[in-house]
Amino acid sequence: METKQRRPNISFSETDIKPPSSCFTLMNHSLLSWQILFFVLLLATTSPAPTPSSHCSLLLRLRSTLTFTNSTKLLTWTPHSPCCNFSGVACDPTTGLVTAIDLSSETLAGPLPSSSPLFLLASLRSLNLANNSFNSTVPDAIASLSNLVSLNLSNSGLCGPVPRAVAELRELTVLDLSSNLASFYGKRGFTLRKNPSLGELVSDLTELEKLILDGVWIDETGKEWGNAVAGLRRLRVLSMVGCDLRGEIDEVLSGLEMVTTIRLDQNVLGCNVPGFLGEFRNLSVLTMSFCGLKGVFPERVFGVGTLATLDLSTNPSLNGTLPEFGEDGAIQELNLHGTGFSGTVPESIGRLKGLRIVKLSNCKFEGRIPGSIGRLGGLEYLDLQWNRFSGPLPSFELAKNLKQLIVSWNQLNGSIENVRWGSLSNLVYLDLSNNSMSGSIPRSLFSIPSMKKLQLQQNRFSGQLADSLKVVSRVIDTIDMSDNELEGSIPESFFGLQGLKTLTLSFNKFNGSLSLNLLKQLKHLSALDLSYNNLTIDASGTSSNPSPFPQLVSLKFASCKLRQLPGFLKSQSKLSNLDLSNNFISGTIPSWILEVGHALNLSCNNFVSLEGSLARAELSILDLHSNNLQGQLPEFPPQATYLDLSNNTFSSTISSQISDFTFFLSLSKNNISGIIPESLCNRSFLQVLDLSHNNLSGSVPPCFISLSQSLTVLNLRDNVLNGPMPEIFAANCTLSTLDFSENFLDGPVPRSLANCTMLEVLDLGKNQLKDTFPYWLRSLSNLRVLVLRSNQFYGSISCHQDIVTWPLLQIVDIALNHFEGPLPMAKCFSKWPAMISSGGLPKASPLQFKFLHFEPIYYQTMILVTFKGLELELLKILTVFTSLDISNNSFSGVIPRELGNLNGLLALNFSHNALFGPIPSSMGNLTELESLDLSYNKLSGEIPEDLVGLTFLSTVSFAFNRLTGRIPNRAQFATFSNSSFVGNKGLCGFPLTNPCGAPNGTAAAPSGNFNPTTETGSKIGFDWQFIFAGAGFGLGMGIVVAPLIFWKKARKWCNKQADMLVANTVQRFGIVYTGLDDKGTEKEGDEEDEDEDDEPQGGQFCVFCTKLDPEMKRIVHDPMCTCHGSSTISPSSSPLSSTE
Repeated sequence: METKQRRPNISFSETDIKPPSSCFTLMNHSLLSWQILFFVLLLATTSPAPTPSSHCSLLLRLRSTLTFTNSTKLLTWTPHSPCCNFSGVACDPTTGLVTAIDLSSETLAGPLPSSSPLFLLASLRSLNLANNSFNSTVPDAIASLSNLVSLNLSNSGLCGPVPRAVAELRELTVLDLSSNLASFYGKRGFTLRKNPSLGELVSDLTELEKLILDGVWIDETGKEWGNAVAGLRRLRVLSMVGCDLRGEIDEVLSGLEMVTTIRLDQNVLGCNVPGFLGEFRNLSVLTMSFCGLKGVFPERVFGVGTLATLDLSTNPSLNGTLPEFGEDGAIQELNLHGTGFSGTVPESIGRLKGLRIVKLSNCKFEGRIPGSIGRLGGLEYLDLQWNRFSGPLPSFELAKNLKQLIVSWNQLNGSIENVRWGSLSNLVYLDLSNNSMSGSIPRSLFSIPSMKKLQLQQNRFSGQLADSLKVVSRVIDTIDMSDNELEGSIPESFFGLQGLKTLTLSFNKFNGSLSLNLLKQLKHLSALDLSYNNLTIDASGTSSNPSPFPQLVSLKFASCKLRQLPGFLKSQSKLSNLDLSNNFISGTIPSWILEVGHALNLSCNNFVSLEGSLARAELSILDLHSNNLQGQLPEFPPQATYLDLSNNTFSSTISSQISDFTFFLSLSKNNISGIIPESLCNRSFLQVLDLSHNNLSGSVPPCFISLSQSLTVLNLRDNVLNGPMPEIFAANCTLSTLDFSENFLDGPVPRSLANCTMLEVLDLGKNQLKDTFPYWLRSLSNLRVLVLRSNQFYGSISCHQDIVTWPLLQIVDIALNHFEGPLPMAKCFSKWPAMISSGGLPKASPLQFKFLHFEPIYYQTMILVTFKGLELELLKILTVFTSLDISNNSFSGVIPRELGNLNGLLALNFSHNALFGPIPSSMGNLTELESLDLSYNKLSGEIPEDLVGLTFLSTVSFAFNRLTGRIPNRAQFATFSNSSFVGNKGLCGFPLTNPCGAPNGTAAAPSGNFNPTTETGSKIGFDWQFIFAGAGFGLGMGIVVAPLIFWKKARKWCNKQADMLVANTVQRFGIVYTGLDDKGTEKEGDEEDEDEDDEPQGGQFCVFCTKLDPEMKRIVHDPMCTCHGSSTISPSSSPLSSTE
C-alpha cells in the first residue's frame, strides 16, 4: 500500500524569498548568448587581413584621388601591372604588402583628405611626399600609419600646425617637415608653436635619428628648444634652419653625443658659439650662417677630426682666427664669408688635403695668400675677395681641379706672368679685379679652354695685347680689363669670339681707329664698353644694312672721338643703357634715340636742339649736361629718377611735371628764371636738387622744410633769391650739403638748422644775412666746410670751453663780415682736429655723396675759396684741403701762439683786421702751409726765422704792417717779391730796395703809391686835349661795361656767348673747350685724386702744384697736381706774391 509523503510546512518571510535555482541557470544562458552575439558582431565589423591584392586595390584608388600634371611614377600605376612593380612603391618580400611609397617631386596638388586610401596602408614604414604642391593640412588619420619609420613631408605644400597625431608615430627614426627658403620669407609651411609645441611633438619620438625642421615656425628660446631636443639621445642629424629660434644655444645640447650634423642657419640666436661643439667627436657638418653670432669662435671646433663642412658665413660680429691645421684635418668646405675673422691664413691650410671649397670673402684677413693653398689638388672653389691680402698671387699650377678663383678687392701686387695659367685646364671663372697687380697680361691666360669669365679690371696691368693673341676658349662670355694701363690696339681676335656677351675695356690707353663693323662678328654680344681710351671710333657705314649687328643691352662709347651717332643704333630694340658722352657729336638729338629703355648719357657734346618729346620717353636716367641745348626747358620723362640738364642755355621756368620718383635733379648753369615751384616739395624721393647758377628769383619756398627729410644736397647758389632762409628745418633733417651762397638772402640763420646733424658742407656766403656767429651749430659733428663769407655777421666769436666743436671741420671762411674782438684760438680754432696733422700722408679723397646705390655715381660738391690771392672754385673738396680765412673783419688783439697747433693748414688768411703784436714763432709749426696772408694789420716786431722752415709756402704777404728788422733770405723767402713786404717801414733787406744798415733804416715806399707833386714840389701840368679824349673813351667804356657789372643776367649772357664762340672756333681744330663750367657729378673711378692724371682744362688753377725742389734752390710745378677751376681775382684779395 502506497504511503503519501507530506510536504513540510514551511513558513518564511517575504525577505527570505529567493528565486529558484532555475532562474540562475536562465540568466547564465542569457549572458552567454549576449557574449556570442557581441563576438559575432565584432567579427562582422572587422576588416579582413590585408593582402597584396587589397594593397594593389588601395594604390589604384589612391592614384584616382590624386591630382597631378606631370607624374612619371603614377603613369606606371595601372591595373595590369603588379603593384610591387609600381614606380615609387616598395613591398615586403615575405608578405608582399606595401612598405614604402615615394611620390616626391611628382607635381601632386590639391588637398590630402583623411579619407584618402593612403591612410589604410598600415604596413607602410616609409612615406615620402616631398616637393609637391598640396594645399591642405596633415590629417589626423596619419596616426593610423603607426609602423612608419621614415616620414618626409618637406616642401610638399602641406602646411599649418603639425598635428598631434604625428607624435603617435613612435617608431619614427627620420622626420622631415622642412620647407624651402621661399616659405621662410613668404608663406610658411608647418608651425610648431603650441598644440603641439616642439617639446610635445618629440617627447615620445625617442627613436629619432634625423630631425629636419627647416622653415618650420617654432619661435622658441634656446632653453625651450634645447630641452625639447636634448632627450633625443639617438639623434644624428639636427637641422632647424630659419625656425625663428632665439637666444643662446643651451648647454643641455652637449648630451647629443652621437650627432653628426647641426644646421642652425638663419635664426636670431645673437649669442656666442658654445665651446662644447668642439667635444662632438662625430660632428661632420656644422652650419650656422646668418644667425647674429658674436664673440670669438672657439678654436677647438676646428680640431674636431671628423668635421668636413663648416659654414659660419654672414655673421659680421663673429671674430676669430684660423688655427694651425694638423695632418688629420678632414675639412672639405670652409665658409667664413662676411665674418670678422682676421689675421693671416696659415701655411698649414695646405695640410687639409680634402679641401674643395674655401670662402673667406669679406673678412679682415691680411698678409700673403699662402702658397700651400695653391698646391691642393682637390681645390675647386677659392673666394678671398674683400680682404686685405697683399703681396703677389701664388702659383696654382697643382690645383688642377680649380674652377673658380676670386681674389678681387684686396691689395695684391706684382706680376701674374709667373703663374702657370695653362695648367689650370678646368678654370671657369677668374676674378683678379680691384688690386694693384702690374706687368703685362700673359698669353697663357687666354689659353685656358674652359675659361668663361675673365675679370682683370682696376689693376695696373700695362703693355700691349698682341694682335696675334688668340683666345682658345670657345665658351668665354665675359672679358673685363677696364681701369688699367693697357695700350696699343685692341686685338681683333676679341671680335672673333662667337660666345662673347660682355667686353669692357674702358679707362685704358688703347689707341688707333676701330671700325664698328667688327661688331657684326659678335652675334651674342650684349654689353660693350670702350670708353675713355685714346680710340677713334669709326661709325661710318653703320647705317646701311644694320641687321647683322648684335642686339645690345648696354653700349658705352664715352670719349671715343665720335663725330656722329652710329646709324645701327636705330635698330637696337633691346638697348637699355647708352653712353656717348664726351664726344664731338653735334646737331639735333633725334627722337629715336630717346627710345633707349633705361639710361641715356649724351653729356659733354655739342648738341644744340632736341627732336621729339622727352615726355614720351621711358628713361629712368637722362644726362644731357654740358651741351649747347637751348630754348624752352623740355618736359621731363615721366619715369625719370635721374635728370641732369645742367650747363646748357635752357630758358623759361621750371615745369611742375617732375616724376614723383625723381631723386636727382640738376638744372644748374642755365638761364632759367622765375620762382622755384612749390610742387618740388611733393617729391618725397628727391635726394639731390641743384638749381645753382640761374636767374631764379623770389624766396626759398618754405615747404622745403619737408624736403629736408629726404634731401641730401640742396644747391641754390648764384641766383637772385631774396628774403629770409626757411625758418624751420625738420627734426630728422638729412641734408649733407646746403649751399645758398651768392644770393640776396637776409635775416638771421635759423636755429633749427642744428637739426641737420648730417650736414658736411654749409655755404651761406655772399648774401645779406645778419646774425652773430652760429655757435649753436656746434652739434653738427660731421661739418667739414663752413662758409659765411661776405655777409653782415657781427659780434665776437665764442665756443664752448669743454667740448671739441666740429671735429671734422677743414675749411672755414668768415671773411668780409663785421666780426670783432680777440681771436678765440684757444677755445675754438685750436680744437679743430681736422686742421691738425697727425703725421704721414693722409688719403686725399673728395667730399662727395653717393646718391645712386645701384650705379657708382656721386654728387660732387663745389665751393669758392680764396687761395694764393685768387678766388677759386674747388671742383673737388679734398679731405686733405684745409684753410682758415677770417680776413676783412675787425678782429683785434694778438695772434695766439695756439695757432701753431693747426699744423695741417694749407691756407691761412688773417689780412685786413686790427691784429697787433708780434708774429708768434709757433707759426713755424704750420709745415703744410702753402698760402699765408697777414697783410693790412698792425703787427710789429721781426718776421720769425722759424717761418723759413715752411718749405711748401709759395704765396705770402706781410704787407702794410709795422714789422721791423731783416727779412729772412733763405729757402722759400728768397723767392718772394717785394710786394710781399711793402708798407713796413722798419723792414729791410732783399727783396726790398732798402738794404739793412742804410742811413734812414727804413724800407722803400710802395712803388705803386700816387704822388701829386714832383720831388721839387712843382705841380703837375694838365694837357686838357688828352684829358677830354680819355674822358670820352672812359664814358663809352662805362656805357658798355656798367651793365655787365651791375646786371647779372646780362653778364651771364655775355659770358655764355663768348664761351660758345670760342668753342665753335676751336672745335674745327679738334680741340675741346669747356669754359669755366664743369659738371657736378662724376664716376666712381675718379674717387681718389692721387691716382688721377687730370689734364689741365681752360680756366683751371693748380692748388697743390707749387713745391720746393729737394735741393731747396728753386720752385717746381708738380705735373701730377690736382687742379681746380678758378675765377678772377677776388675784389677783397690782398697783394700776394706767388712763385707760380
